[in-house]
Amino acid sequence: MRIGELARRAGTTTRTLRYYESRGLLAARRGENGYRSYDEEDLRLLRQIKTLQDFGFELEETRPFVECLRSGQPEGDACPASIETYRRKLAELDACLARLQDVRERLRVQLARAERRSHGPAGAAGAPRGGAAAPEPRCELAGPAPAVTEEGARPWT
Repeated sequence: MRIGELARRAGTTTRTLRYYESRGLLAARRGENGYRSYDEEDLRLLRQIKTLQDFGFELEETRPFVECLRSGQPEGDACPASIETYRRKLAELDACLARLQDVRERLRVQLARAERRSHGPAGAAGAPRGGAAAPEPRCELAGPAPAVTEEGARPWT
């Protein structure tokens, strides 16, 4: 398949594919006409990269998984280097969660102090004063929050 079709099927852009090629994560073959040519295995590599990036992996962190697939393994995480990358990412996330827990506790203490100084909580339901809705909580590590469905659930797919 040509680069445009691969980009469409992978849900990305041709520019991204050329960038991956420049980084050595994707290897294009050239047809007689000089056009880049790809196959289903390239699509599988791209899906592995996308999945890992959805988990918060940087592009370079996907390399061991791509190399594992290229070596003929059925899954990108079947190689020791991929497993070690998982371990490093989990340790990074654990450290980040510990920092977030610390910040959360300090914020909770500050809120309690502020509420005592202002003679009570900000309202019966905890809404901010002035009637404005509280902004959606954010966690920069997790990326944008999925849209809320009509039922109020967040679809984490």
